[in-house]
Order: sequence, then structure tokens, then C-alpha cells
Amino acid sequence: MEGIMVSAATGAMSSLLTKLTALMGEEYKAQKGVSRDIAFLRDELSSMNALLEKLAGMEILDAQVREWRNQVREMAYDIEDYIDIHIFRLHHELGKPTGAKEFFRRSVQKVKDFGAQREIAGHIQELKARIVVASQRRDRYWLDEVVSSGNANCVSIDPRLPALYVEAANLVGIDGPREDLINLIADEELSVRVVSIVGFGGSGKTTLAKQVYTKMGGQFKCEAFVSVSQNPDIKKILWALLSQVKKEDYDITKQSDEESLINALREFLKDKRYIIVIDDIWDIQAWKTIKCALPENSFCSRIIVTTRNINVAKSCCSPYDSLAFNVRPLSDADSKTLFYRRVFGSENKCSLHLKEVSTEIIKRCGGLPLAIITMASLLSTKSDSKEEWVSVRNSIGLGLEKNPDVEEMRAILSLSYNDLPLHLKTCLLYLAVYPEDYEIQMEDLVRRWIAEGFVKVEGRRNLMDEGKHCFNELINRSMIQPLDISYNGQAMGCLVHDMILDIIKSKAVEENFITFCGNEPQILIYKNKVRRLSINYRGPNVMTVSTMITANIRSLSIFGNVEQMPPVLEFPALRVLALDRNQKLKSDYLKNIGKLFLLRYLRIQGSNITQLPEQIGELQCLEILDLHGTSIRQLPSSIVKLRQLKWMLTDGVTLPRSVGQMQGLEELSSIVVDECTPLDSLQELGSLTRLRTLSIKWCISDSHVQKIAYVHNLVSSLGKLGCSNLHHLHVKTDGRLVHIPLDSWSPPPHILHELISTSDLCKCKIPEWLTSLVNLNYLQISISKLRQETFNVLGDLPTLLSLILYSHEPNPKERLVICNNMFQCLNRLLLCCEVGLLMFEAGAMPMLQALEFQIMANEVRSVCNAPDLGICHLSSLSNLYVWIDCGDARAEEVHALEAAIRASAKLLPKCPTPYFHRLYRREE
Repeated sequence: MEGIMVSAATGAMSSLLTKLTALMGEEYKAQKGVSRDIAFLRDELSSMNALLEKLAGMEILDAQVREWRNQVREMAYDIEDYIDIHIFRLHHELGKPTGAKEFFRRSVQKVKDFGAQREIAGHIQELKARIVVASQRRDRYWLDEVVSSGNANCVSIDPRLPALYVEAANLVGIDGPREDLINLIADEELSVRVVSIVGFGGSGKTTLAKQVYTKMGGQFKCEAFVSVSQNPDIKKILWALLSQVKKEDYDITKQSDEESLINALREFLKDKRYIIVIDDIWDIQAWKTIKCALPENSFCSRIIVTTRNINVAKSCCSPYDSLAFNVRPLSDADSKTLFYRRVFGSENKCSLHLKEVSTEIIKRCGGLPLAIITMASLLSTKSDSKEEWVSVRNSIGLGLEKNPDVEEMRAILSLSYNDLPLHLKTCLLYLAVYPEDYEIQMEDLVRRWIAEGFVKVEGRRNLMDEGKHCFNELINRSMIQPLDISYNGQAMGCLVHDMILDIIKSKAVEENFITFCGNEPQILIYKNKVRRLSINYRGPNVMTVSTMITANIRSLSIFGNVEQMPPVLEFPALRVLALDRNQKLKSDYLKNIGKLFLLRYLRIQGSNITQLPEQIGELQCLEILDLHGTSIRQLPSSIVKLRQLKWMLTDGVTLPRSVGQMQGLEELSSIVVDECTPLDSLQELGSLTRLRTLSIKWCISDSHVQKIAYVHNLVSSLGKLGCSNLHHLHVKTDGRLVHIPLDSWSPPPHILHELISTSDLCKCKIPEWLTSLVNLNYLQISISKLRQETFNVLGDLPTLLSLILYSHEPNPKERLVICNNMFQCLNRLLLCCEVGLLMFEAGAMPMLQALEFQIMANEVRSVCNAPDLGICHLSSLSNLYVWIDCGDARAEEVHALEAAIRASAKLLPKCPTPYFHRLYRREE
């Protein structure tokens, strides 16, 4: 099912409607009464779903409306659980379905075969009665009229206004960013320049813009400062701009439409030097309209915009991305200064017994000025009791206590949440299942979203690509903090700021979206059915969840050691099971895993589970199996029955026999090919035409009697996969020097994006097929010896972003030159081999940001008179690591080489600091 099936706003309603439609297929036409009842259920629920979607766009709901919404969402979950569990259970003994429609077709046939129509009809009548009650309640309380009236949404005072009037003397850490921003503005460029200030909610964007505006305003003929907000009244904004630049008041009349106001502003400003601040822009369209009123001229006019969205920031200052100014968190020192000044007046007035808890609170604020000020204001109302302060510390990220200052901060941070589309709100709320300060891996998060039904395919993107798009949107909107930026700019993980975590946990509880359990202070009352349970256990004592109601849990995430867990049989509705770092669970906990026939996602990480039961093959809905961080090395033979499995992720399991039956696989890693691997299984790999990612650990030595047959089958399979969907290929060895001859890969894998191989792919030269990979972004290979020919061939790859070359033979005598037309897109180059002299010509690698190489100091001096490597030509370089082989080199040669590299680096725009590592260093 490729659409959004589940969301925080509508629950399982969309998924349920899809299934009800499927149940009205050909098989039910003979059962007139049942068909009519199902049509009634679908139509009534469709109407309710429309109202739920409308309610999702309202920030404030009438209590009666909220209660009806909650009951309808819970009813949808219950009905879907009934359909899935009871009808699917009838299906359980049949053959393996290929999709949702086939699944239901077989299910209904099973009903016919066993004469269970009466039982199904009875249950449907019960569901119908429940829906009728909900529909009558909707009419009885005039809910549609209440929603349409709009009375539920009242406009409050903008909580960000105080930032405009804060005194400079009360600010901390503003001087550096203010001067940096002024330097961007105060250049000699005559044309209009736009500088964007982008950052997290509460990071001080408005305060910074106001300080710059106040300091520089006198240098301009005209000045104006206006706020835009989420739902801008463009006419009012244009009027405010006109009033401020002309220093006159104007009435907004019906005759003063947007076009006339734009024309008036353009006419007035066309020959004047102006500075204008557009505060809090949320979307590009609002900026485009306002920009029309600000004319281009040649008087060094400047525009400052603030936004939380990096895409909006870049659009505003386009084409000069360097003018997007990122607001950084306060340093530890500035954070302490601000906190102690607000609470005590100064740090030396803080009592010793409060120092430790104060430091912990400051750390949890994460350098966010708004959070620090809010916490300081809250604590200033408390006594000097350490217990009270510890209570406040523990409340961060767990639902902060009610307090006017805290509510103001939550209102500001909630603006970003409220601006999200419905599907992104659901994706963000789900991050609350992870513990505080947990480093969330992007791909695991996306796979969970997919398993939960939160991701909808748009255009030609697949589910994983669409999930990554959602993840990137949350980063661009400053909702999550990126970690581990890859060569292509993709963040491979994220963190959730404690203050955002506080908001999404509270909202997740309010929506009964996630239930939290653990040895931390509880913020929940279990008054509703539990749908998603997150257990975070970090204490020394045994914790039990046997008192929890498990029958309705669809998603179970366990972090830490939990004992006395209810058996898996008590989770009949489970779709997602994630066991993370739970050392208490043993393999026998999964002995009845086959009974969870709705399970779509199974992750076992960091546990003592060493094997999977044969019952794993009964999980016909399983799409994701993640065994990273386990000692599982052999899969049960039944694994090949999982026809719906898309991702099988391991740390090294033997390639299963008959793997060709697993036609749904899109990612397979890491698979061990050794002497126990059946040759026909290696051949069957080529039939997995949906495979996009393949990671193989090759453990067949060159001396193996059947090596030729193994290599032939591997090359044959890779040839077939390269013509299908293979985008990422990793071929690693067990540490031995192994040659896998892929010289004759035919036809070439033109769609390959990533190739990693630690085996020796080419003994003599780069294979010809490699030069035809026009979509290749990442290349990491081992070659016998690095030669000039290597660069000549690879330098023409049009989309190559990252290149890592290994060589086990040094090449001290040959002069290697990166010519001016090579590697036009490359942003990272790592040469893990010794070279005598490496030269960079002007114009080479214009996009290179990171460079690491190893060079022989004595060979540089012997080949050229001066150790100039041409590093000064790498205009985009920001990271430089140089390994210097000092063997047979004089101390002065090493010093001269380092000095030359430092001098070249200083000439670059980003002035990177070289990091030197000396090898075989002699006593000086």
C-alpha cells in the first residue's frame, strides 16, 4: 500500500477505507446484505474522515469536538484491527499473497470455503451500530457547524514581540553574530543584497535582526521592520512598509489594493538607499510577493529576512547561498552567563548545592536562548531547594510543568510544528518513541515510518526516497538537528532538541499517538487503549509491563533491559517490533513470533538473541528485518518464504539457499559468500530484479578449488542486477588480498550510484565499463598501483562526488597531476596510498571540499625544486589532511613541505587549517 495509511490526525482511517473498498470486490457480490453493510461502513467513515482532516488544520478545538474526534479515531483503529486480525486469521492457512487486493481476495474465499458468512455478518452489524452512534453524536452536537463557525480558533498576541524590545545590555553572545552579519551587509556591492537569517525557533533570529537594524539603520535613507508570520496579511504588511519608509501614516482602504501598494513602494524607493527587515517568513510565495515591492537600485540597499526554513532562506538570497546566515547555538560559556544572570544576577551568587543541577539544566537547553531564559525565569520562582530544581530538570523533555513563561516558550516553538503539513506532523511526533539524546539513524527512522504507514509516494520516488524527503524537510524546517553529513549532503542521522522533544511528547500523549513507559517520571494516565508503546528503561531494577493492556498495541519499541515482558502471543495487533539494546531478552522470546502475522517491521539490535526460529517464515506481512548488532550468522531455511520482505539487514549472515524466491527484496546486506554458500544461490541473486542495494562479504580465497565457479556466478548475477535496479553495490573481503575480476561486467550497470570494493577489481587498469557510469556518485575501490592513467579515466565521470582509492603498491617516482578539466563535481578525495608527487592544476576539482592524501617528503624535493603542490587552486577546499612519509627525508625537507602546504592553504577563500600526520619520523 503506497499511500499514507496512518496519521496522527486521522488514525487508521485511510488504511481502513482502503480495506473496506477491497472487501467490496467481486467475491462479496453474491452476499448482498454483507456488501451493502460494508458500503454503508465505508461511506459513513469517509464522511467522518473528511471532518477529521478538517479538524487536523485547527490549532484549538472545542472540548466536545475534540472528544468526538478522539472516539472516532479510536473506533477506526478498532475496526481495522478487527478486519486485520479476524479476517486475516481465516486467511492464515492459505497460500502467500502478493498484495493487498490478493490478500483480501484469498481472505474472502476462505470465508466462503468455511461457511463463516454468518459470523462475519454479525461482526459487521456490531461495527455498523457503533458507527451509527458516532454519526448521531456528530449531528446531535452540531459538530460541523461548530467547526465551520471558526470560533474554535482565536488569534492570540504574538509571543515573539518581546524579542523586538529587549535591551542590548541584557543580551549575551550577540556581539560576534551581530558583527558577522554586519560584515555581510556592509560590503561595497551597489546592487540590492538580501541576507537571510535562518535558525531554530527561539534561537534569537528576531533579536539579532533587530540589533543589526538598530545599529545600521542610521546609514540608510529609508528603513522599515515588519513581521510576516504564518498566515500573513500581505496588504497589511505592504501598508506597514510604506508607512515606515515614508514616515507617514496611511489608512488601508478598499482602494489600496496590493498592486497599488506595491507600485507606491517601488516608486518611492527606486532612487533611495534603504534597509528593510522582513521578520519571520514562512513560505517562498509570501517572499515573492513582498519582494515585488522592493525595487532593484544601485545605492547599496539591503534587505534582511529571518526564517526557520533553510529552503526559504536560500530562495530569499538567491543566487548567493553564502548570504544565508545560520544562527548558531550559544556557547557553553555564554549559556552559563545568560542563565546565571537571569536567575541570580551573576554566577558567583549561585549556591554550591545548586551548581551541578544548574549545569545539567543549562546543558539540556542546548544553547537555545529562549530555552535558557525560560528555564531561568521558571527557576527564579522556586526556592533554593535542590529537590525543586531537580524536579524542573527532570521535567525537560517529559512534559514541562504549567507556568506562564514555559507556556510562552512552548507557543513559540509550537509555531514550527503547527506550520507542518499533516504527514510531516505525524513523522515528527513519531520521533518521540526514541529516548532523550538518542542519535537517530535516518534510514532506520524512515523504515519505521514506512512500516507504520506514514509515508506516501509522490511521482517517481519510491517509499525510501519519499521517506528521506520527509526527513530532509524536517531538517530544513529546523525541527530536528542533522548528524553525520554524507558526501552528497544527506544527513545520516539526527537529534531532537530537548525542548522540541517536550512538545512532541506532550502532543503524542494528547493525541494518544504514543504511550511512554519506563523508570522515569511518568507523564501519562493510561485511560485510553495503547496503540504505540515506547519503553525506555535505564535503571538497575527489573521492570514489568504485565499490567499494560497489550491487545491493541500496534507498535512496540524497547530501549534498554526489560525483563518479564509479556509473551509475543499477547500482542496480536503488532505491526512494528523494535528491540534495542535489550540484553535481557534471549532467543526463546521469539519462539512464537510466527503468530504475529500482521508484523511488518522486526528489529533486533544489541541483544543476546543469537538465532531466529523457523516460524519467521510465517510472517507474510514482514517487510523489514533488521538484525544489525546481533550475533545471528545463520538464517532459518524458512526465511525464503518471506515474499513481501523488502529490507534484510544483517552484520554478516550466510546467503540463504533458494534466495531467488525472495522477489520483494530491495536491500540485502551484509551477505557472506563462503565455502558453505551453495553455488546455485549465488546464481539466484541475479533474479532479484527489485534489488537496489547489495552488500556482500566475499570469503572465497584465491586458492579455493571452486573459486572460478563462484566468481562466474557472482559476475553473472551482478550483470543481471546491473540491468535492473541496482543502485548501491558493496563488495568487501575478509581481510585477505582477493582479486574478483569484474573487468568484463557486461552490459555495464549504468544506473549504479555507489560502488564500494575492498577487493582488487583491476590488477592492471581501470575496467572500461567503469568509465561509462554516468550516474556514479561514490566510488571506493582498490587498485594495484595508482597511476596517472587512473586520474585520466576517472576524472571524466560526470556525477562523481566522492572518490576513495586504495593501493597496496607505492608509486614514488611517477608525477601525478590532477588536470584543470578533471573531477568537476568531486567534493571529497581520499588517496589511501603513497605517492611521490601530487600536483593540482588551476581549475581542477572546483567543488572539492575535503582532501586527504599521503606523500613522500624526499620524493617531492627530488622531483621539483619547490614543494608547491598547487593546493592553492582548490578554491572550495575546507578540510585538508596530509600524511607525510618522513622515511629517508631530512627534517628540513619535511618542514619545507609542511610550510608550503600551509602557505597554499592560506591563499584559499576558506583558509583551511592543514592537519599533518608524520609517518616513520626520524629523530631530529
